[in-house]
Amino acid sequence: MMKKYLFPIFVSLILGVFMAYFIIRQYEDMPTLAVSAEAETLYYIQRGVYNDMDSMTNSMKDFTHYIYNVEDNQYYAYIGITTNKENALKIQNYYKTLGYDTFLKDKITDNDDFISILKQYDELLTKTDDNESIKVICNQVLAKYEELVK
Repeated sequence: MMKKYLFPIFVSLILGVFMAYFIIRQYEDMPTLAVSAEAETLYYIQRGVYNDMDSMTNSMKDFTHYIYNVEDNQYYAYIGITTNKENALKIQNYYKTLGYDTFLKDKITDNDDFISILKQYDELLTKTDDNESIKVICNQVLAKYEELVK
């Protein structure tokens, strides 16, 4: 009587192992996301994408502070960070008045220290339309990013 159920159970176990293996393999290549109660979306104001460090350095020589990431052998240079989309648009408009084209990228981060400092700068940024103040705030945020995140 027991022999009659052994073969279907054995086949089910083998199929279950193979299915689990293939499903798990699908998720190995997916990018990871920051998963935390404090994780937030930050808006990065991107200046450009460069093929090498020299071309990025030459193109960014007008900026006092900037940060960059290397992704897929490309150098992505950023000249502003904020937690508030309206502030991101304000920073973009500031750089547009200076003649620089920028792009907005959003990324998730869970660095609590940086997020809390960034929110303080965002409050200041929300309350001003003065270009010099926007420039100072952007430079301070980027300096804090280099200090706390990099």
